[in-house]
Amino acid sequence: MKKAFLIFFFTHFFFAQQNNQLWKGYFSYNEIVDVEAASNAIFAATENAIFTQEITNANLSIYNAITGLKPDVITTIHRSEAFNKTFVGNNNGLILIQNSDGSVTTKVDVITEVPVPPNKKRINDFYEFNGRLYVATDYGISVIDITTTEFISTYFIGTAGEETEVLQTTVLNNEIYAVTRSFGIRKASLDNPNLFDFNQWQTFDTDFWTGIVTFNNQLVASNTNSRTYRYDGGLFQEILNHAQVGLKLKTNGTELVVTTQSSVHVLNQSLTVVANVTQIPDFNVQFTAASVVAGIIYIGTQKEGLFSTSLANPTIFNAISPNGPLQNYTFRLKKTPNKIWAIHGDYDEEYNPYPLDELGLSVFDNENGWINKPYDELLGAKSLSDIAFNPARPNQVYVTSYFSGMLKFQDDTVELLNNTNTGPNGLESLVLSGNPSYVDVRINSPAFDRQGNLWVTNGFVNRSIKVLRANGQWQSYDLSGITANLATGRYNAMAIDKNNTKWIPAYNDGVVAFNENYNNKFIVINRNNADIPAAVVNCLAIDNRNQLWIGTMSGLRVLSSVDRFISETELQVFPIIIQEGDLAQELFFQQPILDIAVDGANRKWVSIADGGVFLVSSNGQQTIYRFTKNNAPLPSNNVVDIEIDGVSGEVFFATDKGIVSFLGTSTKPSDNLADVFVYPNPVRPNFIGTVKISGLTDRANVKITDIEGNLVHETTSAGGTIEWDTTAFGKYKVTSGVYMIFVTSQDGMDTTVKKVMIIR
Repeated sequence: MKKAFLIFFFTHFFFAQQNNQLWKGYFSYNEIVDVEAASNAIFAATENAIFTQEITNANLSIYNAITGLKPDVITTIHRSEAFNKTFVGNNNGLILIQNSDGSVTTKVDVITEVPVPPNKKRINDFYEFNGRLYVATDYGISVIDITTTEFISTYFIGTAGEETEVLQTTVLNNEIYAVTRSFGIRKASLDNPNLFDFNQWQTFDTDFWTGIVTFNNQLVASNTNSRTYRYDGGLFQEILNHAQVGLKLKTNGTELVVTTQSSVHVLNQSLTVVANVTQIPDFNVQFTAASVVAGIIYIGTQKEGLFSTSLANPTIFNAISPNGPLQNYTFRLKKTPNKIWAIHGDYDEEYNPYPLDELGLSVFDNENGWINKPYDELLGAKSLSDIAFNPARPNQVYVTSYFSGMLKFQDDTVELLNNTNTGPNGLESLVLSGNPSYVDVRINSPAFDRQGNLWVTNGFVNRSIKVLRANGQWQSYDLSGITANLATGRYNAMAIDKNNTKWIPAYNDGVVAFNENYNNKFIVINRNNADIPAAVVNCLAIDNRNQLWIGTMSGLRVLSSVDRFISETELQVFPIIIQEGDLAQELFFQQPILDIAVDGANRKWVSIADGGVFLVSSNGQQTIYRFTKNNAPLPSNNVVDIEIDGVSGEVFFATDKGIVSFLGTSTKPSDNLADVFVYPNPVRPNFIGTVKISGLTDRANVKITDIEGNLVHETTSAGGTIEWDTTAFGKYKVTSGVYMIFVTSQDGMDTTVKKVMIIR
């Protein structure tokens, strides 16, 4: 993917404030990758967060991008109680260290300094010994001084000095043992100052192993033959047959824990099995890691979170993961007046839903948090693709499936709509030659018009535009002769304008515009008849000035007015040209645009594949923010969906690694000034941020004075909210006191007065 736009924009950005009070995280804590024991706490890691629970008081703490912990993909964790630090290893070699004061140290030494390919830098395990941390990686072993957190050395321990995957290390009698992927167990003496020389290492055993620990003053290792052994000084002796290859081998000094995909075995110091967990009632689980703390087994699972159970009687299980959505990968998100709906199914860039996803969906409200609806409650609907809610009945929500039709949620009921129950003008299955009984109903693009009709697209059929009328009747519209790729027609999320024209992004066909009220009129905007930079259009947005913004796989185009559809037969689009000094450049030139959303001030939020999110002014001439993993709590630079709460101004970003939101200020304008609201109020000394004045009409005049009438701030609203940084025209912070806020509508016919108290 080309990166030309970065060179231009770096001189133009106003980067995001490093103030995480402006951000919220909506992460899942169900996909556990590691579990680590401490003396009075348990630590668990997902791919992008850590949470810990204290044993004595059950306090739960969460560390993620919002709190300053910004991983890539977590692979392993280690808790050093001696130094009160937590080490977090990632698949790209990144090491994060959470210090005793809560700060996070980011170490990129492996990424930048170790001379091996990027795909060889995964961190597999940490082992602590005598103030040093031995880091097992896909290239060998690196050593960190825990006190200074500085790297000491790196060992390439292949038999010829080459890099080799080291899965786990341990120390016994001052000798270090390393389980490698290709060369068995290698060992060396820690008294040897030249361990960077591979000749100082010898092969201890040539078999194939997955893990090794020191337990009760002896070596214990798991083999790829699905057995675990102890070393008696001369031979490896089997102590456990666990039927599957071991995933994690851990010890807390008192217990030994062997975790496989379907079992957790706990052994005591006599190497006797004292607990064997093979299932968790009411859950279909795959185990990932486990540890024991104070007589409690903590078990991580692949999709269901962290569970605890008594070591003495492992029959009753408690789910202890923090509340969150079903999983972090989120494909679409929709904000209804009182809830957030998130789906996790998907299709690829070519709209291929295979392999089919059998995933549930996630619903959030402020009262109950996240409530996850599992797949077995969704009537077999696979590969969920998009969401729409009925504006007249917000508790009526439709979720499309790109294989099974469409789900209708009404209060506590769910119904599956497909080709069998929507009549001859309803949803259709694609037809496979020679297999007339095959059912594959690919529905997408749900959107309600102003009359309460629900429009969708039906992929791979001729009558690919469907509508469920408000009276319950289905109707279909045929695209035969309209698009070039009718037989394989695939369509993304549509936008419906004030004239009831449907604007539909089409794979390899540009934009299809349709309005049944004008004699079933169609207009296609594609590379053959307009300046569309790519055949694949990913997204559309209609702004507050009735312009159509078009995001393609290779750049941005704008239609000056959607009203042109009514009177014209061909539509031209244009790029946005921005000036930087003497250089004129096309906005988002050749960039793959994933989504566009319009906020209350008519500004555009634009996500770029692997490029984060931009906020540009209403005309695109000014870049206000660019958010990426580097300067914001985004868990990923792939933001696949943007959703804006027009009431609060909160902007939601659904990514392939979780959901976060930015507390924006561009809310929809109000009709009058009856509900103007100031927050926070009072402004206390420890507050970091700005005062928001919301509930404004568009273009309202806002004046702020001190109690004596001296003007300290004046602005005009764009949308429903403005911010005040509590300074006198940006020069200095105002002093403690009560400040008056005078608001007047643009026409001068409506006014209101509010107060805010500032305490320094």
